[in-house]
Amino acid sequence: MQRSLKVAGRAKVPAFEVMSILDRVSALRAAGRDVVSLCAGEPGDGAPSAVSKRAAEIHLAGTPMTYTPALGILELREAIAGHYKHWYNIEVPAANVAITTGSSGAFMLLFLAAFNAGDKVALARPGYPAYANILRTLGIEVVELAAGPESRYQPSIELLEAAWEEHGNLDGLVLASPANPTGTMVSGTELAELAAWCRERGVRLISDEIYHGIDYPEPGAQARRSVSAWEVDTDTVVISSFSKYWGMTGWRLGWALVPEDLIATVDALAGNVALCPPAPAQYAALAAFGEESYREAEARVAEFSRARTALLEALPRLGWGECAPADGAFYLYADLGDKLGSFGNSSEYCAALLEAEGVAIVPGTDFDKVGGGRRVRLSFAAGLGPVTEAIERIVRFQARL
Repeated sequence: MQRSLKVAGRAKVPAFEVMSILDRVSALRAAGRDVVSLCAGEPGDGAPSAVSKRAAEIHLAGTPMTYTPALGILELREAIAGHYKHWYNIEVPAANVAITTGSSGAFMLLFLAAFNAGDKVALARPGYPAYANILRTLGIEVVELAAGPESRYQPSIELLEAAWEEHGNLDGLVLASPANPTGTMVSGTELAELAAWCRERGVRLISDEIYHGIDYPEPGAQARRSVSAWEVDTDTVVISSFSKYWGMTGWRLGWALVPEDLIATVDALAGNVALCPPAPAQYAALAAFGEESYREAEARVAEFSRARTALLEALPRLGWGECAPADGAFYLYADLGDKLGSFGNSSEYCAALLEAEGVAIVPGTDFDKVGGGRRVRLSFAAGLGPVTEAIERIVRFQARL
């Protein structure tokens, strides 16, 4: 009798619902519908002009794009180290910078390097679903921290202590600040306290900082609010990317600041898993650290800020319930409150809104399987114009319910 072939059980992770919504957006647009998409966490303007120009020059020159070192070209690792001096005033050795195939590649490499199958890693719920999905495919137990308004949707010492009591020793904590989907951030004091708690208990802290640079200081404040974990503890892992602040999502280029005890392991894994990050993207990304690129990125953040302000000012008209503080990134995460109406959950609400008014937003079930059925995430990365139009359409949609 012939044996049937199998699909690995660990590979059966839930699909990211935003991708299905984007497929429907494409179908509606192909059919001639005018759709406003506040769905994807993706800046619409693309890479800084200096980066695109450098990429064109590289290709026109016929420069051979051969393999690079597994952890990336030295010039880019040095440029990223310089970026940390420029933004955070800290010294980062270029040898501890690992260039990766997007931040997603960094998460895979660092999870592999830092944790064994059966280890326990804590993360906040709601949160970016790929953290948990990647961990589970590696046989790592995910411990969800039910982070709500009382902790500003971020991990807290109290939540970690409760998880330690319930689940036993933890091996890791994934922290995102600014976070997806909530946009919330931890302060420098809170980050230092979390890092100290992890250090005392032998818990590896992995800090997702891909939205750094996209934050909204309080009125009158001059300094940006993002604090890097390496400012408080160089035994932490920092993961970042060119995708958000520089708008280079499709270039698939990220990086990690890797502690000394992990760097050799990450180097060996990187060479086996991907050989190297994309060579053309690496050479072009050197231009991301020029003054012109920083200016363009800051102008983009200013546009995000205008869209954010319009969305926050429209909340009384939208009539939704509690919203997470949108400290950074470009998301609003909100409870639909009474506006959920007769819909069974936020997925049904979002589907109906898309069909009726051509507005694409994401149900909270992508980010929280427990409480996300009442919540939605809006991305205001599209800018002020699309956000303003979407608000009017949502108000009109809800008025008909």
